[in-house]
Amino acid sequence: MIITPEQLLCKIAKILENFKIPYAVTGGFAVIAWGKPRTTADIDIIVELAPRDIKPLAKDLRSIDKAVYISEDMMRDALEYKGEFNFIHPQTGLKVDFWVKGSKADIYGKLKFQRARIKKINNQEIYFVSPEDLILSKLTWSKDSESTRHIEDIKTVLDTQKSKLDLNYIKNWAEKQSTIKILNKIRKNL
Repeated sequence: MIITPEQLLCKIAKILENFKIPYAVTGGFAVIAWGKPRTTADIDIIVELAPRDIKPLAKDLRSIDKAVYISEDMMRDALEYKGEFNFIHPQTGLKVDFWVKGSKADIYGKLKFQRARIKKINNQEIYFVSPEDLILSKLTWSKDSESTRHIEDIKTVLDTQKSKLDLNYIKNWAEKQSTIKILNKIRKNL
């Protein structure tokens, strides 16, 4: 049976919830949730991981498919250095990047988890970063990247969410993370 990216995300979310590991989907899948459909090569998930979680989490992730790639050493390194570790599903070729809370992808820590919102995928509740926090993450990544993908993602979320967004929150944090000029330029060109 072929597994879809959405089904894979649901399986992973269920495992994280079983371990009571706080998580929030970010990146391309969050853009799809808060903006418009687009292609994405991976699933990005911010997690709050503890050392005791590594072995049992790796075991349960391996239960999704016998041939999955997940490295406990990478998980430990990601935890220690606040980086990322990968899960690769061989059947689909889909890669899941788990970003450990405190890494570059997670600028303001607990706030993202507190502000996470639930979206239903295949009748399962999945936690996503809020559209505001997604915009702020994309602003940070665009500052450090030549890619226009992040700017396009910001535009689509701003355009789709319009009046639902807390613009004061976005402006406040954009100022703190030195991305306010990028935000203003994007908003001016909408």
